[in-house]
Amino acid sequence: MNTNPKQSTHISHSLSHTHTLSLLIMAVRSTQPLRIQRLRSLPLTPLLLLLFRCSACLPWTHPLRSAVDRVNGERGPFIALVMAYPAEAAAVRSSGAFVPSSLIPSVDLYGRRFHIGTIQDVDVIYVMSGQRRLNAGITVQILLDVFNIRGIVHYGTAGSANDSLSCGDVSVPKFVAYTGSWEWTKFGSTSEPSRDLMFGEYNVPTEGTNLLSSVEFKTEEFYSVGKPMEEVFWLEVNAAWFRVAEQLKVQLERCVNKTYCLPEAPKVVFGLKASTADVFVDNAAYREFLFKEFEVSTVDEESAAVIMTAMSISVPVAVFRGVSDLAGGDANWSSTALSDLASTNALKVAVEFIAAIGK
Repeated sequence: MNTNPKQSTHISHSLSHTHTLSLLIMAVRSTQPLRIQRLRSLPLTPLLLLLFRCSACLPWTHPLRSAVDRVNGERGPFIALVMAYPAEAAAVRSSGAFVPSSLIPSVDLYGRRFHIGTIQDVDVIYVMSGQRRLNAGITVQILLDVFNIRGIVHYGTAGSANDSLSCGDVSVPKFVAYTGSWEWTKFGSTSEPSRDLMFGEYNVPTEGTNLLSSVEFKTEEFYSVGKPMEEVFWLEVNAAWFRVAEQLKVQLERCVNKTYCLPEAPKVVFGLKASTADVFVDNAAYREFLFKEFEVSTVDEESAAVIMTAMSISVPVAVFRGVSDLAGGDANWSSTALSDLASTNALKVAVEFIAAIGK
């Protein structure tokens, strides 16, 4: 995802000047000559952008409009930290890394709580999206429409599809695909798509035909500002942000508790591929298929939605996923304690990234 400086970007990027916002609000509410004259002295482009911004965010009559305007006016632009699970949001609170704002510590919008504060002295809004693609996409769109967001950091846990990854490792993928869009083919179809899942190949005890036939993996329709619609499969995270992430040196937690530690220290791995689908993968055969056909190393239910939503207006995204289990693997990998360790390690890397990108 390369940022094009000529391409229109998210409106809040151009509206970080509180003074401009205040003048427009005063001009709309009053006809005093001095205020109108001061408004005329402002550049035309910021005014047009500001008018568009106001039409895209909360209505003037919304009960929280003044609170949101104050958040955007007195803080930011923000890095948004997005996670899916309650346990992941609890990890942010318990880590002590997030310091709530003393002015407006949170804003509740559309059933979600947006927490306002800082991480490592960087202005941050963190929010729990809820699970799967729809929830993730809706939450990121609210962030981009309502708040002054300069980038998205997405963190959480993931299942491993790559035997070289162990529990507690953190993957920072460079490419993410949505692998939950299928065309289910007819039984006996003679078409041979380039990449499909043939269910008959997994018959027990031997391979053969299967009434489920096969599924062909489909591309996504990607809409972005200033460009025609594209058919895409792989989404690439922002290259500049990925380079910053690659420079991080983070010591991950090895011990689940005082009595149980992993046999090897977890590691941060950069540049792998990840997949997203509205499916919790707990099947070894499907895990092996994803790794073999697409070189997918981790599976989750939100990352692709977060990236695609932000990419449509060229807002940079970075993804940090802690390995919590081997998808469809040993049941010992699925304990809550190991999941908590994966979440803790992913958050540690995300926090260090926020500190680095904040500079």
